[in-house]
Amino acid sequence: MAQIDENPRGAHLPLDPLPGHSSLGRLERVLRRGEFAVTAELNPPDSADPEDVYERAKVFDGWVDGINAVDASGANCHMSSVGICALLTRMGYAPIMQIACRDKNRIAIQGDVLGAAAMGVQNILCLTGDGVQAGDQPGAKPVFDLDCMSLLETVRTMRDNSKFLSGRKLTTPPKVFLGAAINPFAPPYDFRPYRLGKKIEAGAQFVQSQYCFDVPMFRDYMKKVRDLGFHEKCYILVGVGPLASAKTAKWIRSNVPGIHIPDSVIARLEGAQDQKKEGKQLCIDIINEVKEIEGVSGVHVMAYRQEEYVAEIVAESGVLKGRQPWKREAGRGDSLVADRMADIASEPPQDQQALANKAAQQPH
Repeated sequence: MAQIDENPRGAHLPLDPLPGHSSLGRLERVLRRGEFAVTAELNPPDSADPEDVYERAKVFDGWVDGINAVDASGANCHMSSVGICALLTRMGYAPIMQIACRDKNRIAIQGDVLGAAAMGVQNILCLTGDGVQAGDQPGAKPVFDLDCMSLLETVRTMRDNSKFLSGRKLTTPPKVFLGAAINPFAPPYDFRPYRLGKKIEAGAQFVQSQYCFDVPMFRDYMKKVRDLGFHEKCYILVGVGPLASAKTAKWIRSNVPGIHIPDSVIARLEGAQDQKKEGKQLCIDIINEVKEIEGVSGVHVMAYRQEEYVAEIVAESGVLKGRQPWKREAGRGDSLVADRMADIASEPPQDQQALANKAAQQPH
């Protein structure tokens, strides 16, 4: 596989600017070149240990162009999106920072955008966010000062006009590639293409869809999108993922709003001798169908608690066509490794071996 978009100055540093590009990141470059992009979602840990993030990211090495750092999805608390992004950028990964409007007002959000950009985050996905009643702390107070539309407009204003919402000037604007989420499978169906248009108008340059298990339904959606010309104004990544079993599929269909799973999918899983294997094959089959739809620019793989299958799914689908996304290959001369070794040298003698062992376990 040919590997591209490397930075000789260091994997954790932004790429050189290109004309017409909003960011200095790899995901935007892949999409603008017309290559089929692959992104994936990192299941955030209930932990303060950075190793938990690195271990989860390692399975995506060489297979994805961006890693979504989710922001308390389902209104459940985990390690923060901005914290995960800080760890991922430190190691050279290309995170897509999700920002949900549920928990922060515009002051906090604008500060997070600047902080994330300063850490090397090149991609931001703007979300309204699930209501607190969906999570395990329903007594939390929701904020919703902004919604996904006004959040897109806010970050675009910061980037393109170099100013806060207050009008105060920024000395250095955030260079970010702006995204949003779409759900073609939620009623009212006829409104969904127009909803995409509103997000594009607000500033969305790419979108990631909810899980697609009904390809004919998605194909109808994309026809309307093309009729409106929106496929030429925004990169559309289709959400896909493996189902572990028919029982899991039934539970998701009954309990997770916005996810449509046809009876035919459940019947296929029920008829399989190995349902988990069939769920993976179903995901591959869906990728192979949606990649042929005009206007589709990539897939977003959401393999919750099945992240180890992402590489197999991407490889067996053949969507990369010989292209290899960035892969971390840290050597002893890597500046990050050198920094760790310097930290080890500064520790008291009795702790040096334990720290050295921990450093050696970092993903390579």
